[in-house]
Amino acid sequence: MTFIPEIELESPERQADFQLKKLKELVAYVKKHSPFYQKRNLDSESLTSLKDLEHIATTSKEDIQLYNLDFLCVPKSSIVEYTATSGTLGSPVSIALTQHDLDRLAYNEYLSFELMEITKDDIVQFMLTLDRQFMAGIAYYLGLQKTGAAGVRTGPGLPSMQFDNIQRLGATALVAVPSFLIKLIEYAQKEKIDLSTLPIKKVLCIGENIRTETFELNALGKYIQEHWNVKLYSTYASTEMQTGFTECWHGRGGHAHPELIIVEIIDEEGKQLGAGEYGEVCITTLGVEGMPLLRYRTGDICCYDDEHCACGRTTRRLSPVMGRKKQMIKYKGTTLYPPAIFELLNQCNFIKEYVIEVKSNEMDMDDIVLHVSTPLVVDDCERKLKPFLQSQLRVVPVVNYLSSAEIYAMQFPEGSRKAIKFIDHRKTGLAHE
Repeated sequence: MTFIPEIELESPERQADFQLKKLKELVAYVKKHSPFYQKRNLDSESLTSLKDLEHIATTSKEDIQLYNLDFLCVPKSSIVEYTATSGTLGSPVSIALTQHDLDRLAYNEYLSFELMEITKDDIVQFMLTLDRQFMAGIAYYLGLQKTGAAGVRTGPGLPSMQFDNIQRLGATALVAVPSFLIKLIEYAQKEKIDLSTLPIKKVLCIGENIRTETFELNALGKYIQEHWNVKLYSTYASTEMQTGFTECWHGRGGHAHPELIIVEIIDEEGKQLGAGEYGEVCITTLGVEGMPLLRYRTGDICCYDDEHCACGRTTRRLSPVMGRKKQMIKYKGTTLYPPAIFELLNQCNFIKEYVIEVKSNEMDMDDIVLHVSTPLVVDDCERKLKPFLQSQLRVVPVVNYLSSAEIYAMQFPEGSRKAIKFIDHRKTGLAHE
């Protein structure tokens, strides 16, 4: 029987009342304990509804980078774990967790596995790093323990080792980056491994979109499912918010957990947008002890759906990330986000690997270079790729052809814990993804 917290079945009005109470407690807490938020004019008593959040100044990524440990609300002796962001949108920052925060993190990912209907009879193989201060690794590991299921910590290692563990131990589910699943499929084809004979039934896909804005599988998701008959679950999370949004088996968006987080979609001025309107994801953490955040701008562009889900939950559901605010590209009069280009390149079976680079030209305008590897002769690839990009994007970026080894070196610079597929070399750009 799948566990659903009672609050996630309540009416939106009851959820809002619950969150308002928790918000007041949070404001009083950071006003007392956070050196950063003590500099702001906060008054918990003036909050009469969640709409009043609009009167509170937002917190930016730059705030955390500049005043990292000023967000700490507890003595350092209370910290039991230090994690760090990957530096996707600038220099990494440290996130300190108390034992209470670790327990909260475990509960959050326990809910993710419940959304996937993982039971104590499952064996879940973790194809992600559990080192390098990576919060997701420890979160999934602790969350799985609460389900009673067994875990296999393989990390993002060689396909041969992954299949050896699956076949020997009988893993029934995976936690993996979707593009790594492509490598597994290609390895299986090369080694004549029949994927249909493996016990894997479900995959939690982290770090990359597998759905379009209409919740259909995108090119990446379709490729995986066409070659490996497994149920794919998408999720959205970040280290700073210490919370994840995982979709249920109906695949209609990542469920918010009102007991853990307040999520707003906001415009440039910080005003709240309604259901179906795209804007920036802004979150307020609930129940975080070490480094809570109040109206933190994630930089991610999404919308939310507030229709009740067929699974019974009444919580908001987040759409796939359309792009990141800082990664928006203006190229020859066309506005683009990297995920849209990822989706198109993933549809091209003659493109094996790629990195998108954006930089400023002599007029301080955006230029795009697509670094790609292909088994085709360059002229043949050009004849296929450029008309396709023109028809889909209305513009054709510069294409630079590299070997697979050269692309791999760009994707995994020293110290990287995940593949980088977007590099921003604009004068004001800091983004790597």
